[in-house]
Amino acid sequence: MSLWTSADIAAATGGTASADFVVDGVAFDSREVGPGDLFVALKGATTDGHKFLDQVFSRGAGGAIVSTPPANATEAPHVLVPDTMAALEALAHASRARMHGPVIGITGSVGKTGTKEMLFACLDRGAPGTVHRSLKSYNNHTGVPLSVARMPAASRYGVFEMGMNHAGEISALTRIVRPHVAIITTVASVHIEFFKDEAGIADAKAEIFEGLAPGGTAIIPYDNIHRDRLIAAALAVDARVVTFGLGEGADVRALETMRTTSGTFVTARLLGRELGFTIGQPGAHLVSNALAVLAAVEAVGADVAIAGLALADMGGLAGRGARVSVPTADGGPNGGRALVIDESYNANPTSMRATLEVLGAEPATRRIAVLGQMGELGADSAAFHAGLAEPVLAAGVAHAILVGEGMQPLANALEGRLEFVHVPDASAARAALIALLADGDAVLVKGSNSVGLSAVVAALSDGKG
Repeated sequence: MSLWTSADIAAATGGTASADFVVDGVAFDSREVGPGDLFVALKGATTDGHKFLDQVFSRGAGGAIVSTPPANATEAPHVLVPDTMAALEALAHASRARMHGPVIGITGSVGKTGTKEMLFACLDRGAPGTVHRSLKSYNNHTGVPLSVARMPAASRYGVFEMGMNHAGEISALTRIVRPHVAIITTVASVHIEFFKDEAGIADAKAEIFEGLAPGGTAIIPYDNIHRDRLIAAALAVDARVVTFGLGEGADVRALETMRTTSGTFVTARLLGRELGFTIGQPGAHLVSNALAVLAAVEAVGADVAIAGLALADMGGLAGRGARVSVPTADGGPNGGRALVIDESYNANPTSMRATLEVLGAEPATRRIAVLGQMGELGADSAAFHAGLAEPVLAAGVAHAILVGEGMQPLANALEGRLEFVHVPDASAARAALIALLADGDAVLVKGSNSVGLSAVVAALSDGKG
């Protein structure tokens, strides 16, 4: 069954179809268009999707949404609308309206994508092939409507991630997603330069509750300092509140955790009953995310025991905890191999501390931290960077490679306390790490995406050094 017909698209957007056609996917990036896809020609600040119409149809696009008719209209089936961005949003609303299964929305200062992937794995384990989720980190004003527009009408579950860096952004997104369950993973000083204080971030995250379906469930981090503020926002829309965390009093609570060779074994209390499960990766932050996931699984009526099995099989995502064995120039008892923990996708003070703790618990001959500067921290940026010194030292790091000008405060804080180098960019970090890397090392690579440390991991993974 096709995802959309031209008649469906025209009805949803108020546009005019040039011909009858059907499509099986939706994209707004011309590079991602495949055979049978619908291309939405968005106009941005620096480019215009209409310039790529010939390219996408040569790649087999099934149709397009346009605001300017193509020159070769007879060979480029399309729906003509006044505004393609408004049309994408309208298509998302139509997609959401025709899907009748439970929908879960996820936001939070850290852990959104990992939690989304955990939840997808848990639901898909019990209902294979019927769970739709947003791909990559498509969580902004274009990514969310795209993800919802891609949802098949017959989906049994929908899982969507929502992000923001300004107040009001999640409010708009949650009205597209209209979740039955809304998760806030945590609230921390991420994007703090755009807010007066952290309480403002909590309020912006709590906007996700504004779109909750009647009788919906709000899943809230019990241990977070802004817990009561979040609960008040959820109760204001008559949501059912479920809390998760480590603290006594959480509705979904980890009673005991134990590090294993492959991850973490957790004994949890889930709304009055106990459950033992394994998470396929180490890390206290992942325990917290898993508790939120189990709360959501319970809220939509899915099988919690099956979800526990899925968590055991989960590995790390590229850029978000993937563990990669890479070759080193020397030999040794480990066969000339080192472990790289790939956290290169993004970084903030909270996630830095969490992943340094993971590094500190990793058995290794030597621990190395490649840390890139963190962005959008405002006037307190220097203090946030310097504040990483104690977590670095507590992790037993033998050598640090600090990347970017913003890391100077951390370099100052570590002076005389730890062996480190401070380099300007990812290329220099790669060279420094290659010169240093040896058999049995465990290396954490983490920094804001703009630093480009994913290239360091890619080079090591390719064995090219």
